[in-house]
Amino acid sequence: MSKKQPPKAAVPAATPAAGPAVLPGRLTAAAVLTALEGLALAGLGVYMLFVGIAGDPDSPQQAETGGITLLALAALPLIAARGLRLGRRWSRGPALITQLMALPVAWTLYSTGGAMIAAAVVLAVTAVAVVALLVNPTATVALGIGPREETR
Repeated sequence: MSKKQPPKAAVPAATPAAGPAVLPGRLTAAAVLTALEGLALAGLGVYMLFVGIAGDPDSPQQAETGGITLLALAALPLIAARGLRLGRRWSRGPALITQLMALPVAWTLYSTGGAMIAAAVVLAVTAVAVVALLVNPTATVALGIGPREETR
């Protein structure tokens, strides 16, 4: 016996108007840089946690606590980056806060000297770039942030 299969329903083709709005490149770049910062924090947190558990640190408890703290702190830029990528208005605040927190960290790394100077420069340049990208009028309009018209 042969079974007849019912005809498949036609699936409508996706139209550009039905999809998500196209974000400006500045906003996408800010989201990517913020996500990279979050991933770097998460990677450092996993490393510290691993060293605290399996390694031989001076203080295992301090290494484990530091690792967990860094993992928790990594959530802020990662969530903000996702919000920026989706064009969510609320995501600009956490992304800017992340950059403002990164600048003192960059200064501390710079003050340490040695190989940390390169990390400090990368972090500071990234933070300033993201701030510049997020306060740009193109990005603020794309997020729906801007001057409000007064109504009478």
